[in-house]
Amino acid sequence: MDKVFIEGLEIEALIGIYDWERRIRQPLCFDLEMAFDNRRPAATDDIADTLDYKAVSKRLIEYVEQSDFGLVETLAERCAELVIREFGVRWVRLKLSKPGAVRGARAVGVVIERSAPAKES
Repeated sequence: MDKVFIEGLEIEALIGIYDWERRIRQPLCFDLEMAFDNRRPAATDDIADTLDYKAVSKRLIEYVEQSDFGLVETLAERCAELVIREFGVRWVRLKLSKPGAVRGARAVGVVIERSAPAKES
């Protein structure tokens, strides 16, 4: 399976369950791996045939900056759903890190893997 990846995408967001977290924007870091058959774009050398990682990044930035979730789990789930639905990927692995959330740890967060629903025949 070919994969297209985005690593270290930093986005400021309103996220958290504590009162102080609801008053500030915090940096989040996203790492994504997305299943995509790269044979066609490799053959055509045409960006229209690719999974455009710039378009995926811009859409995630737009979505996350406007979001207002309490939990990183919820935000990660919604982002994975968005990528599958809007960009037609079959599978996504998404790591969402919240740097500085726990003293002594560089970051905390979640890693999820989601697949597109099976198509009915």
